[in-house]
This record gives sequence, structure tokens and C-alpha cells, in this order.
Amino acid sequence: MNDIWRGLLYVHADALLSADFVLVVGVTIHILLRKREVASAVGWIGLVWFAPIVGAALYAMFGVNRVRRRARRMRPQDGDPDGSGNGNSASVETELDQLAHAVGRITERPLRSGTRVQIYQNGDEAYPPMLAAIAAANASVGLSSYIFHDDEWGGRFIVALVAAQARGVEVRVLIDGIGGGWIRSPTYYRLRRHGVKAARFMHSVLPWRMPFANLRSHKKILVVDGTIGFTGGMNIADKNVMAMRPKEPVQDLHFRIDGPVVSQLSEAFVQDWAFVTDEDLDDDKWSPPIVPQPGALARVIDSGPDEDIEKVEFAVLQAVTCARKSIAVMTPYFLPDERMITALSLAAMRGVAVNLVIPGESDHPLVDWGTRANIGPLLAGGVRIWRSPPPFHHSKMMVVDNEWCLIGSTNWDMRSFRLNFELCMEVYDGDLAAALTSLMEAVRRSELTQAELDDRVFFERIRDAAARLMLPYL
Repeated sequence: MNDIWRGLLYVHADALLSADFVLVVGVTIHILLRKREVASAVGWIGLVWFAPIVGAALYAMFGVNRVRRRARRMRPQDGDPDGSGNGNSASVETELDQLAHAVGRITERPLRSGTRVQIYQNGDEAYPPMLAAIAAANASVGLSSYIFHDDEWGGRFIVALVAAQARGVEVRVLIDGIGGGWIRSPTYYRLRRHGVKAARFMHSVLPWRMPFANLRSHKKILVVDGTIGFTGGMNIADKNVMAMRPKEPVQDLHFRIDGPVVSQLSEAFVQDWAFVTDEDLDDDKWSPPIVPQPGALARVIDSGPDEDIEKVEFAVLQAVTCARKSIAVMTPYFLPDERMITALSLAAMRGVAVNLVIPGESDHPLVDWGTRANIGPLLAGGVRIWRSPPPFHHSKMMVVDNEWCLIGSTNWDMRSFRLNFELCMEVYDGDLAAALTSLMEAVRRSELTQAELDDRVFFERIRDAAARLMLPYL
């Protein structure tokens, strides 16, 4: 009898080993075919071979990108790539024509002429015209925000949206599943109670959707009647209004956009709404024809983990590569990977004036620590890094050769470049470039030097180096 049980155990063990081997090989093949990042692929393969069952389960939950956007198929292709009904793409007739061509290939969107951009500093300047646009809406209002608080100013937006809905305007509101509150989302529930169609982007308590770590919609979009747009880096919260003297103030920039390129902003919102809710918003209320007026060339660049390439990151890399005279960047968080650091360093080495403005102290100490461990090659290459004074600056902008501007929601870190759903806009406009450059120069205070980094005590160097290892997740 013992021999029989022993034999059965051997057979059972052999079967388990065979099943484990088949599982490991199958997962390894999936990783080899799907993971482009070598470090990520090697890490997952090592985990799966070391702990087959646990590793395969973890990979199934956290390693597989299940984000597929049905709305990607909604974009028209022939003759009118952005579906705006506004004719063919405009062209750049300057030294940056190669950059324009490259970004067109990256985004599969045309440049639109007749763009007018209005700059707003902080919620003090941005919120009143946004609320006025909602109050004047006749057909549609689409609003997407990472953070949308139900506080004094957030409450004003809620009241305006509810009022628009009550007078027959089609209102749709997207709030990120994390930024808008993972457990509780007072704004979402208040809007729903009043009949406004609101949705939470990628919100789920299921671990394989990973709502607490990745796949965040970091976009900030307001489109009214399909003809007036607002975008930038600003969320909706009292802490963005300096006149309220908030405990933790956040300075930021936002922009009003007019012209045919607003159709691309509307398209981006409509696609996100369809992705979350399966409702298609494809009538003239959301994307009417827009008559071009005199103005600059512009194009929307949106990206996310459902894309085949990191569109915003690739556009930035192209801009750095094409720069001949100057690169000016302002970002609240600076933790790019080695290829971006190398591109900036090489630009400085070939004589391009590269100036980077970061907060003297951000709202995430881990990011500040990782940044100090990550910028050595930039300083060695000749990049100048400046610190802005408090209150914390959350602005994101880039200017190349005093002409090309990039505005929007993307931070210069791996999360924004690779994991978040982001939206930016490129604008070819010397006047806007001058205005943005002036704003950056106005907040440049102390310059960060290699000598200062070398003066860090041993503990700080270890701490900063350890924080840098979290670069993909900060």
C-alpha cells in the first residue's frame, strides 16, 4: 500500500512539475513578444522562473497591459485625419519643419492654422473664464480633470455644470479614478445626484486594473460647444487660487485655446469618454466646423499606455534633437530616463542653451531626492538647472528655438511619459514662446550646481540613490 501511495505522489509531483514548466514557458513567450523594455522583460522572466505560480499570477495582474481603446478606431483617415471638417493640414515654413513632420508621423494628426492661445496664471485667472464659458454653453460641455475637489471653487464648477445640464446642454464630466478620490469621490457623486453624466476614469478595486498605482488620466480638458477649449496643467481645487491663501498653495498655468485645433481637443475628450462609458459623442454638438481665423499652427498630442509608442515622450525627444539655439523647460517633477537625459546633454554639448526650471521643493520629497541622484550627467553636459521659489510651481512647458511651444499636462517623469494618459499641445508661435520664456525666467532663482550635489552627506547620497531606483513609479 505504501508503494502505491508513493507512486501516486511521484506521479502527482511529475504532473505538477510538467504543468509548472508549461506555465513558465508560456508566460516567458508572452513576455518576450509583448515587453519592449529589456529591463522589464528580464525582471518578469526572472520572477516567473524563480517562482512559477506566484510570478505568473503577479504578471497576469500587473504585467499585462489590458488597455485597449475602442475609440482609437473612431478617427477618420482620408483627407481629414482629425475629423474636424476643417480641411487639410497646414505646414511649417521654418527651420522646424522637420520637427513638424516628425510629430505629424507620431500623432497621425495634422497641424491646424488659426490657433489663438490665452495664458492664465493660477486659478485666480483661469477659473473665472472657464466658468463663464460653461455658463454661456449652448450645445455641449466636456470636462476632464485629474483632481476635481468639491470645495469652494470646485463647488462653483459643479453648480455651473448642473445649471448647463438643466438648460438642455449635453454635459459630460470625466474624473480620474485616483486623483478624484479612489475610495470616495464627492464631486462625482454630487454631479450624479444632480443628473449630470459623470464617470470615473479607470476606477476599480480589482488589483489587475491597478487603479492605485498606474493608468491614471492626468489630462485637463474643457471643451465648450466644440469651439472653445481650455487645457494645461491645472486641476480644479481651492489650492490653485492664491487669493484664498491655501495651506498648501499650488501655482500653475492654464490656457484658453481658440481655432480649428479645438476639434482635436474635443476628439481627445470624446475618445476618452467612449473608452470609459461606451457612449459615442459623434454629432455636431461636440465637433462642429470651425472657421479659421488668423493665428498660429498647433496640434494636439495625447498619449497613454494603450498606444504603440509614447507619443508625448517621442515628440519631446524630437524637439530636443531638432533644437539649434535654445531649449527651455519648466516642470514640477523631473525624473526622465537615460535616453532623455542623454538627448538633453548632447544638445547642450553641441552648443544649444538648455535651461531647466524645477521647484526648489516639490510636494513629493521622494521625487526631489531621486532628481538629485539623476541629474549629474546633465550638469556635466552643460545643462543649467534652476530652482523656483515657493509656493510650489506645478507648471509644465517647453520652448525650443524661441518658436516651438509645448503646453499641457505632462510632467518630465516616467509616469507621465509612459504610464499616464496625458494631453499636450504643440504650438508654433514666436509670441507665445516669448511669453512662456519670460514666465520661466521670472521664477529662476538659485542655480543647482555639481558642487552642491557633491556636498551632500553620505546618508543623503544613499537616500537619493535609493529613491532614484523608484524612478518608474514616482
